[in-house]
Amino acid sequence: MLTISLVQMDCRVGEPAANFEVAAEMVAEAARRGSDLVLLPELWSTAYALDRAPELAAPLAQGPGDGGWFGRFAALAAEHRIWLAGSLLEARDGRFYNCLAVYGPDGALRAAYRKIHLFRLMAEEQYLAPGEATGVVDLPWGRAGLTICYDLRFPELFRRYALDGARLILIPAEWPHPRREHWRTLLRARAIENQCFVAACNRVGTTGNNTFFGASAVVDPWGETLVEGGEASMLLTVSVDLALVDAVRQRIPVFADRRTDLYG
Repeated sequence: MLTISLVQMDCRVGEPAANFEVAAEMVAEAARRGSDLVLLPELWSTAYALDRAPELAAPLAQGPGDGGWFGRFAALAAEHRIWLAGSLLEARDGRFYNCLAVYGPDGALRAAYRKIHLFRLMAEEQYLAPGEATGVVDLPWGRAGLTICYDLRFPELFRRYALDGARLILIPAEWPHPRREHWRTLLRARAIENQCFVAACNRVGTTGNNTFFGASAVVDPWGETLVEGGEASMLLTVSVDLALVDAVRQRIPVFADRRTDLYG
C-alpha cells in the first residue's frame, strides 16, 4: 500500500519563507500520519510571482547540501524520511522554469519535470521557458508520471505515461474558479482512460483576480474519487494499492485493443 498526502495550502505571492513554514508543518503532519509520498501545489513557495522570477527562482538542487529553496525542500524530505514532490521556480542557464522536483527519503533528487505546456491565460509564456522533455519517477510502489496543472488538458501526455508503465500520475496545480468542473471532470477522465491513479494537489486562496478552489483529489483507475478537498487549507491523506491498475487493465484491455495501425 502507498499512503499519499496532498498539501492543499494558500500560497502567499512572493513570500517563500512564509510558504515554506506552512508547508513544513503540513509535511510534518503527513509524516505523523504515516504518509509515504507528499505532494504540494504548483509554485507552492512563491505562487504566481512570475515577474519576480530573477529574484525568487533558484537552481535545482541535487540534495539537501545544495542550498536554496530546492535544497530546503530536499532537506525536508530527508528530515521526515518521505517522498516529497512539488513545483518551484527554477533558474537554469539564464532562463526560468516551472519545475516539479521529486526528492526521495534520503533527500536526493529522483526526478525533475519542467512544465511543457505554458498557460497563456496567466501569462506564463512571458516569463517562463517551456520544458523540453516528459518526466517519470520510479517509486518503490511503481512508476509515476509527472505533470503540472495545464498539462491536465493534454490527454496525449497522460497516454504517453501510461504506455511507459506509469501507474500513478502526479499533478501539482494552481487551478482557479470558474473552471472547477473542468478540473474534476478531467481528473476522472485521465484516470479512467489511462486506467491509472491520479493524485492532484491544487492550491486555495486568492491572487489578483484569481481565486483558487482546492478540490485536491486522488482518483483511482475506475474513476472513483477516493478523497477530495474543499476550498480551505487542509491536508488530505489516503492509502492506495497500485496493483489495482493491473487488475483494471486486465478486466478492460484498452491498451491491447488500441488500433495503432489507424491512429498511431
